[in-house]
Amino acid sequence: MEETLRQQSGNCLRIVLIGPESTGKTTLAKKLAEVFQTLWVPEYMREYLQKKWDDKGLRCTKEDLLNIAVGQMRLENERAPEAETFLFCDTNLWELKIYSEYYYEGFCPPEIETYAHKNTYDLYFLTDIDVPWEMDDLRDRPNDRSTLFRIFEETLQQQKLPYQVLTGTVQERMEKAIRALRQMTYLKKDF
Repeated sequence: MEETLRQQSGNCLRIVLIGPESTGKTTLAKKLAEVFQTLWVPEYMREYLQKKWDDKGLRCTKEDLLNIAVGQMRLENERAPEAETFLFCDTNLWELKIYSEYYYEGFCPPEIETYAHKNTYDLYFLTDIDVPWEMDDLRDRPNDRSTLFRIFEETLQQQKLPYQVLTGTVQERMEKAIRALRQMTYLKKDF
């Protein structure tokens, strides 16, 4: 299990989009990858749980968590060596840890917690809840977004992880993210 959750090296800066459900993480990850002409890592949990829902109408259980973590890290590790400048990750193990503890009364598999701490990222974009919640098969907590946002921000602060909150429209969020990424890399190219 240890090797499947360990982050593999790459020559890119790893940027994570993190936050409550339905706050635009996937949209931003895709768009940022397009702008910077690089790769992004989709949220494996969504793919995994959508298949489970479509096949049998089942939701996530504690037993799914390690499979989801392994799948997320596999996707990230596959893409990191190929990424140029940045790799945009639509979630990481911190997000899985936070949701696990929130849904399962403080429970998180110790392996996920260990590698949430060990794996490193250059910047976290925390997506605010100032966008409308959109229903789908997997989203189920529209009224919990402010609580979850607070938990995400507290976690980022407690762990002393570099982060910036993204607010506003997709365009406003993109502009803030691009500015932050240019500053951190001193990129001269217009994006």
